Parts: sequence; structure tokens; C-alpha cells
Amino acid sequence: MASRILPHPLLSLVLVATWLLLVNSVSVNSLVFAAIMAVLIPLATRAYWPGIPRVKRPLKVLADGFLVLYDIVKANIDVAMIVLFKPSRALRPAWISVPLDLRSPEAITALAATVTLTPGTVSSDLSDDGHSLLVHCLHAPDPDQVRADIKSRYERRLKEIFE
Repeated sequence: MASRILPHPLLSLVLVATWLLLVNSVSVNSLVFAAIMAVLIPLATRAYWPGIPRVKRPLKVLADGFLVLYDIVKANIDVAMIVLFKPSRALRPAWISVPLDLRSPEAITALAATVTLTPGTVSSDLSDDGHSLLVHCLHAPDPDQVRADIKSRYERRLKEIFE
């Protein structure tokens, strides 16, 4: 019965927390509306959730999160230095195809999101067979090194978490 009303309880909790943060108030009205949304949204989107993603090593998620946060801060500084001090003719933008060892859709999505969240890079396309990710880099004098960094820093860790 509970799984019929709350097919995705974690999503429901996130929706309640997000709503309360958005309204910046914990009142009866806010809680009631958040509860209604926490029931209706998962029910309306249930058909689009084929299964619950399985995380094999949940503690590694935290370590990976800190690594990604560190890389985002570092990349922000790097991009600021490029924009402020590097002449545009010295930029070496590149399209890089990253072959994927990941097969889980959740892991591939996490990798694409991580690449896009890191300033200076953006995930642009996934091949039809799901075996390579197309990434655009603002400045990549050595595309092979960027490819190796993505595979060693992010893909390897996501493979440990999801597969």
C-alpha cells in the first residue's frame, strides 16, 4: 500500500525539502502543499522510472562528490584565468570523443552531468550505442590528456559506484 502511494520515497523527501527551502518557511500551509506535491509528482512520473538505480558502494558517492566539488572550484579558477589573460587566438578548443566503459544509464548520466558541471567542458552528445560521449572543451591543448583525465578521475569512480 505504501509503495502505491509513495512509489519513490526518496524523491518524495527531496521534493518536500526542496519546497520548504524554496518558500523559506516551515508552516502548516507549506508542509501540506509539500506533502501533496510529494505524493502527486512521483505518482505522475512513475511510468518514467523503470527501476531504482542500484548503488553498489554508497560511501564512494560522498568521496566522488567532494572530488567533483574540488574540480568545479579549480576549473572555475582555470577558466577565469583563461578568459582574463589568454588571448583568444591562443585558445585551443576541441571536440573530444570519450570512449565509455560504463554501461549503466545512471552512471553515464552522472558522468555527463559531471563533465558539464565542470567549467570549461560540456557534454554534447552520447553515441547511439552508448559507448562514447562527445565533449567540447574550451581549451584543450592536449585532447588525449583531457580524455584520460575524464576516464581516470570520473569514469573509473562511477564504475566503482554503479557497476
